[in-house]
Amino acid sequence: MADTGAPAAPRALVTGATGYLGGRLVPELLDAGYAVRALARTPEKLRDHPWAGQAEIVRGDVTDAGSMRRALAGVDVAYYLVHALGTGPRFEETDRRAARIFAEEARAAGVHRIVYLGGLTPRGIPERDLSPHLRSRSEVADILLASGVPTAVLRAAVIIGSGSASFEMLRYLTERLPVMITPSWVRTRIQPIAVRDVLRYLVGCARLPADVSRTFDIGGPDILTYRDMMQRYARAAGLPERLILPVPVLTPRLSSLWIGLVTPVPPGIARPLAESLRHEVVCHEHDLARYIPDPDPPGHPLPFDDAVDLALRRVRDAQVTTRWSGAAVPGAPSDPLPTDPDWAGGSLYTDRREVTVNAPPETLWQVVEGIGGENGWYSFPLAWAVRGVLDRLAGGVGLRRGRRDAGRLRVGDSLDFWRVEAAEPGRLLRLRAEMRLPGLAWLEMTVARDAEGRTRYAQRALFHPHGLTGHAYWWCVAPFHAAVFGGMARNIAAAAEAAAAAEAAAAARPA
Repeated sequence: MADTGAPAAPRALVTGATGYLGGRLVPELLDAGYAVRALARTPEKLRDHPWAGQAEIVRGDVTDAGSMRRALAGVDVAYYLVHALGTGPRFEETDRRAARIFAEEARAAGVHRIVYLGGLTPRGIPERDLSPHLRSRSEVADILLASGVPTAVLRAAVIIGSGSASFEMLRYLTERLPVMITPSWVRTRIQPIAVRDVLRYLVGCARLPADVSRTFDIGGPDILTYRDMMQRYARAAGLPERLILPVPVLTPRLSSLWIGLVTPVPPGIARPLAESLRHEVVCHEHDLARYIPDPDPPGHPLPFDDAVDLALRRVRDAQVTTRWSGAAVPGAPSDPLPTDPDWAGGSLYTDRREVTVNAPPETLWQVVEGIGGENGWYSFPLAWAVRGVLDRLAGGVGLRRGRRDAGRLRVGDSLDFWRVEAAEPGRLLRLRAEMRLPGLAWLEMTVARDAEGRTRYAQRALFHPHGLTGHAYWWCVAPFHAAVFGGMARNIAAAAEAAAAAEAAAAARPA
């Protein structure tokens, strides 16, 4: 092949590519013209990312010098986005060892720049008095800065975005507790930052001048207490104002155990984060703006309220996210990713049913597409009728709308108190609830063949609760799901089998 003379794209290594920020940074770097190498201990976890075919995905571990030597070969800028938080009580030791290996191998490989995202720490407090989480972040920064490779350390406080552990703690505490007896750290001042701005700064740091090797504070325009953030989150989520009663007797350790009881964030992550909240974390400079082009375009950095709105966007728009449906493709840093943990994105209750059907898939699909209206919902007719009456009494649409077409459904069609959100003929029907509910609900039905060629019917009812009332609603109706949703799956399968038998009998009759 002839040499075009075009310069090769600079190569960036992203460690922690399966993590919250790593998975979101890769597409930003690709868009900026970088050739990206994504490092993961389990590369298979990255196969469902929309960018998987555009990046070089390699297996490696920052605690293994050999794998880091191979991963860093030929790299211009290396992003260090790993943290041992949540791996056990000795995470500080693991962080220290990994940072030293990374620093040594980056220097040996001739890397031009290291970029590290650390934690914003208060000034004037000795490192030994910091929480273990912030102390470890600070120590890793010192190790990388001493590597001999020009290093940019970005120090951020709470990152606002669905999937961020700090944001998920805020989400669950606010949504699940209308009345809270809280530790005194709810009065601590914090300067949160939107994930979009963090990613923008990370990408910008790749082109810093070679003589710049230092820390930079990054934050949004708002300085708030944790209490302020909970109240503002409640407003953004459409929840009533929370009653928050700080008490001095809740120590950081007791409060971390309390968070573990209220939220699904793993204790190994929640506890160090909660202990860090006793420190005021506010930016003391914004020097990064002097070094990177267009650091803060109009509208940036995003205010706290706008960042929360973006984090809640998928739910507010009543779309089933990637994590829930497997059908949506993330398009922005605030969108969910396949590698986000199960506890990210808020609560989602699921009732799942699956049945083998002795009928061709096309016959089963005819039954699925004919659901609702005069055909009913194939289970417990009295329960559906009562639910429709209750919905009308509450000001909802009830079951009076029926269906527009007796045999076919299209996206946007009303169907009793549902709306067709997705319809892939022969494969998928997803309905979004329009009855009055303390949350958002979907009913999803799929038709497929399994590995043995059998027809399979899968059904999922999904409910995203709105506040404590939403959680209470789900648990009140959950005892009836076996009769309603279980009966629905069985009866749809039976109807398809009966239709298939009738078709076979008709075909067997002599002309």
